[in-house]
Amino acid sequence: MRGAGFLAIWSDVERSNLTDYRHWLTREHTTERVTTEGFLGNRVFRAIRADIERFFILYELQTPEVLDGPAYLARLNAPSPWSQRIMPQLGNFIRGGGKLTAWAGRGEGSTIVALRLERLPGNPQRLADDIAALDGVAAVQIGATDIARTSVQTVEKGMRKDEGVFAGLLLIEALDEASLRAAVCRAAVMAPEVLGDVGDPEIYQGIFALDKRIAWVE
Repeated sequence: MRGAGFLAIWSDVERSNLTDYRHWLTREHTTERVTTEGFLGNRVFRAIRADIERFFILYELQTPEVLDGPAYLARLNAPSPWSQRIMPQLGNFIRGGGKLTAWAGRGEGSTIVALRLERLPGNPQRLADDIAALDGVAAVQIGATDIARTSVQTVEKGMRKDEGVFAGLLLIEALDEASLRAAVCRAAVMAPEVLGDVGDPEIYQGIFALDKRIAWVE
């Protein structure tokens, strides 16, 4: 992560709407977001599951203040026709953004877990460093959700129903699924008060990324 802020979003898509959703996401929505002032880039991940189409999107922000800044709010209050069609279709929608409190490692891993935290670690940087030192781990990020900035009411938010939120984010990126699962188990031992019983974590695979430096609009 290059910025001090993040925005994380999970959602489910019906298979009958999958093609439209993926085209919207990769051909309009992410470009619209990344070309908004304060956004630096985004990465899209798909859950490795056979029973459901679930996606996780991570946006890099210059600062947490971008979340309720005028440029982003202008986008949220004027959704495109395509967005107006897609937003009501998204299920299990969970969204939160805020401050990146810790980062460790080098580069990016293609296989990740994105754990929503209800309790933040007392020393996030130490936890990130310890997890990043595990075999096969490429990077670790920990973020604290700014509930006030995330909860601002907008036209786009009003198009979704039962939107969930969370206190913090723990993102572990690894070189392969086996290393990732082992790292999550070790992380639960390192910080049981934060992770508790994580059980069988949901694994995501990277499918798309867009950087502000290469984003363009037709």
